[in-house]
Amino acid sequence: MKLSKKAGIGLLIFTAVCFCLAIIIGLTLHYTLPRTITYVSRTDTVGNCIPEKSPDEVTCQARSCTWGPSNDGSPSCTFPSGFGYVMDGKPEPTESGYQIILLKNGNSKLFEDGLERLTLFVEFHSANTLRVRISDPEEIRYQVPKEALNITAPPFESSDEAERLYNITWKDDAHFGLIVTRKSTGANVFDTTTAGFVFSPQYIQLTLKLPSDIVYGLGEHNHRRFRHDMYWKKWTIFTRDVAPVDEWNLYGAQTFFMNLEQDGNANGVFLLNSNAMDIVLQPSPFPGLTYHVIGGILDFFIFLGPTPENVVQQYTAVVGRPLMPPYWALGFQLSRWGYSNLSHVKEVVERNREAGIPQDVQYGDIDYMESKLDFTYDKDLYEGLPEFVDELHLNGQRYIIILDHAIGCNLELINRELNGTYRPLTDGIDSGIFIKSASGEFLKGEVWPGESYYPDFTLGHNATLWWTTQCSDFYSSSTWGVKYDALWIDMNEPSNFIPGSTTGCQENTWNKPPFLPNILGGLMYDKTICMDAKQHWGMHYDVHSLYGHSMAITTFNTLKELFPGLRPFALTRSNFAGTQKYAAHWLGDNQSQWPQMAWSIVGADICGFWYATTEEMCQRWMQLGAFYPYSRNHNAETWPDQDPAAFGPDMISSSKEVLRTRYKLLPFLYTLLHDSHAFGNTVVRPLVNEFPTDSTAREIDRQFLWGRALLISPVLEEKTTFVNAYFPRGRWYDYHGGDAFDSLGEYRNLSTPLDKINLHVRGGCIIPWQEPANTTHFSRLLSMGIIVALDQHPTYEAKGSLFWDDGESFETYENGNCLVIEFVCTLEKLTIEVSGNYTAGLKIQTIDLWGLGREISNVVADGNQVTQQNILFNGATKNTRLLEMNLKLESNHVITWIREP
Repeated sequence: MKLSKKAGIGLLIFTAVCFCLAIIIGLTLHYTLPRTITYVSRTDTVGNCIPEKSPDEVTCQARSCTWGPSNDGSPSCTFPSGFGYVMDGKPEPTESGYQIILLKNGNSKLFEDGLERLTLFVEFHSANTLRVRISDPEEIRYQVPKEALNITAPPFESSDEAERLYNITWKDDAHFGLIVTRKSTGANVFDTTTAGFVFSPQYIQLTLKLPSDIVYGLGEHNHRRFRHDMYWKKWTIFTRDVAPVDEWNLYGAQTFFMNLEQDGNANGVFLLNSNAMDIVLQPSPFPGLTYHVIGGILDFFIFLGPTPENVVQQYTAVVGRPLMPPYWALGFQLSRWGYSNLSHVKEVVERNREAGIPQDVQYGDIDYMESKLDFTYDKDLYEGLPEFVDELHLNGQRYIIILDHAIGCNLELINRELNGTYRPLTDGIDSGIFIKSASGEFLKGEVWPGESYYPDFTLGHNATLWWTTQCSDFYSSSTWGVKYDALWIDMNEPSNFIPGSTTGCQENTWNKPPFLPNILGGLMYDKTICMDAKQHWGMHYDVHSLYGHSMAITTFNTLKELFPGLRPFALTRSNFAGTQKYAAHWLGDNQSQWPQMAWSIVGADICGFWYATTEEMCQRWMQLGAFYPYSRNHNAETWPDQDPAAFGPDMISSSKEVLRTRYKLLPFLYTLLHDSHAFGNTVVRPLVNEFPTDSTAREIDRQFLWGRALLISPVLEEKTTFVNAYFPRGRWYDYHGGDAFDSLGEYRNLSTPLDKINLHVRGGCIIPWQEPANTTHFSRLLSMGIIVALDQHPTYEAKGSLFWDDGESFETYENGNCLVIEFVCTLEKLTIEVSGNYTAGLKIQTIDLWGLGREISNVVADGNQVTQQNILFNGATKNTRLLEMNLKLESNHVITWIREP
């Protein structure tokens, strides 16, 4: 039967409708009926084949990777065996190790074509340190320049193989992998055998298998804990101006981590690379770590320890030991952004002086400047600033000024406020000192003074000459003449209040690379300058995270020129590996919040920078901050003053007492800083560094040690008057009273009223001290003492040391112009041995002997009998105090006694 045209059209429409309904019903059933999903469990560490977004099966298959849905947080799309590189021939021995040629295996690529050929160098630097470097043999790639971090291989002959703590092996079946093994235990401390090694022009990916999931380090971030959470946490490293509130990338770039093996041995890995990167952690039972780096080369240093302290010493031997600060920099320091005028500053200094609060340093934040322009001061609001600084000096105090990274270039502003004369700008233009954009003109951003140019501190001598000229002019010229004592360099990530520049950034693979790490703002140049800007060390894309580091180097050299023969002291916000050679660092713009006190337990602005603190919070923070190496109370504009004397009498009394304790212990802290400078020891020390086999100590991050001797257990929570403190195995003494107890490794609930912080001295240690004063200038003139805290049975010994010099001259230890004093005590004798060449003119007058357990008699010091009235025995603690000992600091001494039955 033949259908009419109209009927045929109707049938066609009916059929189409039925087809559509069938599809809709089918899709509905597909997505609504229960489905069985087969989840894949990890059997090893893995490499994520879709690191840039949420995974999907289509993309995974297109990349020739393995799809396996995961319900444990691990990647669902992983690299198959064979994805990566293979060896071309055999490893070739070199004078310092091996050279291995690697060839790309098949069509291994991600985002862009991978390099076809790589060279891997293994260099044996010492018995405990080796270097593994992977780069392109065909074309020169960016590397961190030697001017930033000059690392040379020390002589270490291949004949020293027997002394090495490590063996090197390699795997090259489906794909290549290098393995570094600890000889003594067989633990693989560096293992790259996981599939998925990618090396392309702007993207590198490599996964390390780790011997354990106990990892510390990497930064700068708000980790909120000391030991890393390994559950697929992603940490981005790319310097950024942002408050340390969440888990985003912060001011510094630190690519070093320490891995504690289950038996207590420790190893460390440092990646020398300044490009932006993500580092993704992998949890047990297959702990690992994956690097996602967008440039440069892979340049690893592996440290075998075997102790945590050894690892830190080996790391700082490579990147540089911390600078030795002047003694006055250990004193308490006051600062704020938002002093309304010089009268306000004077009021703060005077009220703290009248309250008896020790204070060594007063700061000037950007409010001292004229229109926030570096190297100026507001001659209306800060009239008399040079005279005020002179007055501080007469009282034994110091003045530190802030200098931001950018130089204002708004000519209208300069003409209006400075009569058209602004040497930092004109000299910088004449010298070509400012960073240039991709198109060749000076790049212009916006910071505190508005439109600004960015000095290129990587210009070396030229940058130092220009910076020194400006610093010297502000210090000594008739126009300014502010005789500051040190420099605080800030905003040097480098910060920019607009994205890129006033004219934007070009569309290219530097500003928008193939892979974007998890950078806050989702843009490479968010709150900083364009990535294709030109600097002496390279494109800003490569050297961005070195900006603060280069500014620190320049400032260090400037201060050496400005204050010849004296130790430079600079404080920087942004930092890189090795910055500690040139400047100190603080943790940036924290908040007056109780949790942040615990998160930033060793170096934040005391009482918090942002928001209004409470008196209780500030009181507890002052107690904690008294044991920061760098102890500064600093807060932000618009918030109330929070210096100790701004509060009530209880707060003033508590702060005064805890700061006097700090000042008393400064000789001990100074000695620890010397040991850090000379040997790479840690100053503020986590418990795990001293007790690596103690599984509880590995988790402790609410207590800390000064060196190995002093345990600090602060209150870190509101309305709390107890601390549940952990004491590792050994003898411990209450610092305040000398009472002793022996711990098997246990928690103790310590009563901690609002006016107290818990301090305990570890048995086996000797701590030097000095009578405190309101500034270090005057405390250094007072008599000294030592606390001898004997260990428990069977040793009953104690050891300690004191480093002493004039407190300010450059390289006194290197030149021998100092005293290094070693103390050793047994049950019946104290020996003091001195080396070095410095006349201190001081005496040790008081010796506290803790742990003798009995009364003593017949005390003889250097052959002279100590009178009985100078031997004080405490019947409750069974401790003894010796008075008026008159022991010259420059001389050797022997003190003996007899323990009564």
